[in-house]
Amino acid sequence: MLVSEAVYALGQRGVPATVNAIAHEIGIDQSGASRLIKSATAAGYVVMAASAADGRLREASLTLAGRTMLDQAHRWQEEIFDQLTTGWSEKKRRDFQQAMTDLMDRSYAMEA
Repeated sequence: MLVSEAVYALGQRGVPATVNAIAHEIGIDQSGASRLIKSATAAGYVVMAASAADGRLREASLTLAGRTMLDQAHRWQEEIFDQLTTGWSEKKRRDFQQAMTDLMDRSYAMEA
C-alpha cells in the first residue's frame, strides 16, 4: 500500500517514481524502498520499467490491481473522514480538506 500511494502521489506531482523518489516520499533509505518496491511488484501492484526520459533510470507505475487497491483504500479513507467529521457542516469539511491540501502543497514546495 505504501509504495502504491507513493507512486500515485509522485505521479500527481509530475515526479518520476524512481526508487530514490519513492524512498524520499516514504521517508526511508533507498535500500528499504527497494525492498518495498520488490514486494509491491511481486504482489502485482506496481511494475518497474526503463524511464522514457532517461533509459538508465527505472520508474515504477501502478498496475490495474494497484490502482484498484488504491481506489478502494481512498474510498475507505473518505468513509472514515465522513465518520470523524459527523456533525460538521459541508463548508467546515471542505475548508478542513483544503487546509490540509494547502499544507501538503506547501511541504512539497519547501522540498524543491
